[in-house]
Amino acid sequence: MATTGDRIREARQKRGLTQDQLANKAGLSKGFLSDVENNKTDIGSSALLKIADVLGASVDFLLRGEVAEPSYPVKPIEIPPELSEAAKESGWTYAETLELLKAHDSVVAYRSTRAVKPLKKEDWQKLHAAIKNAFA
Repeated sequence: MATTGDRIREARQKRGLTQDQLANKAGLSKGFLSDVENNKTDIGSSALLKIADVLGASVDFLLRGEVAEPSYPVKPIEIPPELSEAAKESGWTYAETLELLKAHDSVVAYRSTRAVKPLKKEDWQKLHAAIKNAFA
């Protein structure tokens, strides 16, 4: 039966990442990641979330090998073409792209009561840079 470490290795390899690359992107040591993948150590929730974000995988899948169906209706995520283009051009991960979309949607929902015009590719790139700069 596959373990969490096995599923992390499988997802990493499917995305064409080395252990070094995944460890760096997740802010973990390569040795720790190797130990997790080889079932020599358990993984905590914080590290698991970091790995899941980088891999674009659900925690359910990494822990149990299955994705639980939500008990509420889920609207599919729609990434605007301009954001998709900006992400591709800028080399953003899927997780980074979703994070940027969620940040944008949160600001719009909180601050705006009127219709918002769609952002252009350059606007998405500026927003990404501003958020990155704010949290650097």
